[in-house]
Amino acid sequence: MNGGLASNAALLSSLKSELGQPSCQVAVCAPAPYLAQCQQLLAGTPIAWGAQDVSAHEAGAYTGEVSAAMLTDFQCAYVIVGHSERRAYHAESDELVGRKAARAIAAGLIPIVCVGETLSERESGQTEQVVQRQLEAVLAAVSDSDVARLVIAYEPVWAIGTGKTATPQMAQDVHAFLRSRIAARDAADAGRVQILYGGSMKPDNAADLLAMPDIDGGLIGGAALMAADFLAIIGAAA
Repeated sequence: MNGGLASNAALLSSLKSELGQPSCQVAVCAPAPYLAQCQQLLAGTPIAWGAQDVSAHEAGAYTGEVSAAMLTDFQCAYVIVGHSERRAYHAESDELVGRKAARAIAAGLIPIVCVGETLSERESGQTEQVVQRQLEAVLAAVSDSDVARLVIAYEPVWAIGTGKTATPQMAQDVHAFLRSRIAARDAADAGRVQILYGGSMKPDNAADLLAMPDIDGGLIGGAALMAADFLAIIGAAA
C-alpha cells in the first residue's frame, strides 16, 4: 500500500527510460486504483503490469472486491495471490488462495502464488510441511493443464523486514523442495513453473540468490519502490 499518482509516474518513467531491452521478464504489481495509470504509462514497453490481489468470486454483491475480469479490463498480465500479509492480516486460508489462483487463470491472468513460513514454523522444523500444504491447496484448485501457468513465489515471512536473512542456499533448498512437489504431479510442469524468491531480495544479494539453480527470479518488495535498486536487481538477472 504505497505510491501515488506523482510518485508512480516518477518511478515508472525512470524504469522506462533506463531499462532498455531487459534480458529477463519484468513486471510491476500496483494497487488497484493505479492500474489505469500503469496501463497508460507502460503500454508498448517491455514492462508488464498486474495487481496485488483478486477476488475469488467472478462477480456480484461483494462490495470492495476487485474481480479478475476488472483486472483484465486494464490489460493486467499478473496478479499476486496469497501474499503473506494477506494471509496474516486478512486471515486468507490456503483454500481461498487456491480459489483465487484458479479464478485468475480462468480470466487469462498469471497468478503469482505466494507461499512461506513464519519464524516459529522455521524454528520448529516445519518449513517443508507449511509450504507443501500451501502449494498443494493451489495445485488441488487448478486443473492439470493449468499448472504450468502458475508462478510460485517463496517468501520466508521471518526474513522480511526483520533483520534476519535467508542465505542463498537456504532459499535454494526450499525452492528445490517446491519444484520436487510440482514434479510429483507432473515432471514436465516442474521445469516450466517459475519459482521466485521473495525474502527481501536487494541489489547486494540478488546476484547470489539468482545464481541458485532453482531460483528463477524475484518478487521484489521495498527495493522495487526505488528505481535504482529495482534496476540493479533486474541487471543481476541478466
